[in-house]
Amino acid sequence: MNTKVAFFKEAIKNFKTTGTIMPSSKFLIKRMLKEIDFKKTNVLVEFGAGNGIITKSILKKMHKDAVLFCFEINPEFYSHLKLINDNRLIVVNQSAQEVKNVLNKHNIASVDCIISSLPLTMLPAEISKSILHISKNLLKNESVFIQYQYSINFFKIFKQVFGKNNVFLAFELMNIPPAFIYKCKKNIIAKNS
Repeated sequence: MNTKVAFFKEAIKNFKTTGTIMPSSKFLIKRMLKEIDFKKTNVLVEFGAGNGIITKSILKKMHKDAVLFCFEINPEFYSHLKLINDNRLIVVNQSAQEVKNVLNKHNIASVDCIISSLPLTMLPAEISKSILHISKNLLKNESVFIQYQYSINFFKIFKQVFGKNNVFLAFELMNIPPAFIYKCKKNIIAKNS
């Protein structure tokens, strides 16, 4: 079956957790991933990996010693992701809220980048905010959290979590539907001299 058709069928069945009916376009993926310095990135996390279209693009750019943890709660998408044959990929069938516990089991305390396709506006507000706070705490200083959404409803919340000067917004028209890309940077807290 065509990958887009399979994605569409599964997305329609589980719209509340997928938040979309079409996989991300190559234009959206390129714009999201251009924010990452893959040469310096060793530990990456992807939330809401879906059918793996972004996952495969991340793996192409990662260096040979990097590792990617993909979180996907949909059983069909999880099974599809498990078919990706790459020893740098760890696929997890758990909520993004469990990211810290999963990383602890692998003796990882912090990450270089988080890429998220979660439908934050469709999740209960306390879960969305919890995921953002957990993500910020896991990021190394000067690392980024990248999220796409179909609205700017979460702009204020991203600023509350990451700081108003640490959130940048872009727009990708070449996607169905067009998408907003949030780049949230975790900055080093300046020490008093």
